[in-house]
Amino acid sequence: MQPVLADSVRLTDDGVLILDRREFPFERNWVLCRTAEDVAQAIVDMVTQSSGPYFAVLYGMVLKARTLEGKPFAVAREELAKTARLLEDTRHTNNALRKATKIVLEAVDQAQDIRQALQGAHNGDAAYRAKSQALGEHTANLLPQQATVLTHCWADLYLTETVRAARQQGKQLRFFCTETRPYLQGARLTAETLIEMGVDTTLITDGMGAAVLQSGEVDALVTAADRVTMDGHVVNKVGTLGLAVAAHAFGVPFHALVQAPDRQAPTAADVPIEHRDGAEVLQVLGRPSATPRVKGLYPAFDVTPPRFVTDVVTDRGVFDAGELDKYYEGEQR
Repeated sequence: MQPVLADSVRLTDDGVLILDRREFPFERNWVLCRTAEDVAQAIVDMVTQSSGPYFAVLYGMVLKARTLEGKPFAVAREELAKTARLLEDTRHTNNALRKATKIVLEAVDQAQDIRQALQGAHNGDAAYRAKSQALGEHTANLLPQQATVLTHCWADLYLTETVRAARQQGKQLRFFCTETRPYLQGARLTAETLIEMGVDTTLITDGMGAAVLQSGEVDALVTAADRVTMDGHVVNKVGTLGLAVAAHAFGVPFHALVQAPDRQAPTAADVPIEHRDGAEVLQVLGRPSATPRVKGLYPAFDVTPPRFVTDVVTDRGVFDAGELDKYYEGEQR
């Protein structure tokens, strides 16, 4: 069965339909974005998360391109580039949005035809899915036959493809999922996706990770990564760093998944860390969890140094965190 989150962004004649992950799985409502600006706002508002924004940006570019048909190519191309920058600026830490706009613009430029934005979006969609499948296979190869995995805020294609690949190899997986405050993505998205796939899944609070790692039950800490720098720093949902340090302390390998290390981020200093409104940590699913008299702090991502990263799993294989240049061997910049 195809998990819902694996197909949660859809292009229609009326616009882009995006599954509202803020309400999932309790409600399964779809938000219709009629314009690229609507798509950008949906990303900012966290309607879609994880790999969802990548697909939303692909098809948001198509919505803009539809409005530009009939204009001189140079004018249309410039307007589409402005929309690309708007969409990229919705989430600064993850560089996947930049990849999405680039692949659409490349298709347009190659044909000198704004209508090729649709083909570019299809290309980007297919490429992401193919790379996720390869990444999942490489990840499954690292896991033992009976594997207990601890994860943090990991949903969508990297997750589903890892589970599928492990099953094809005859492996049996069991998961511990952190709740992932303040949006509870682990509780609502990751855990639900695993349950949809029939995986033995146990939810723990964010503060329990070190204790679970200490227990000896966990074979591997596995997370996605929003970005991996060329010197091996893993940028991911805040909370990953603490789990990685605890895993290192208790001898549990940490496998970080990303399609490719980012050449535009040589070091962690080159990655802007998004800070969201601190008021978001004072509530849970819209209900207050603390007095409004207290201040909240919400860096949405943290940075794990390479000494706490066992390896980085990519679509091209598994690399030591200190040898990520090998990913690009044979390529020209």
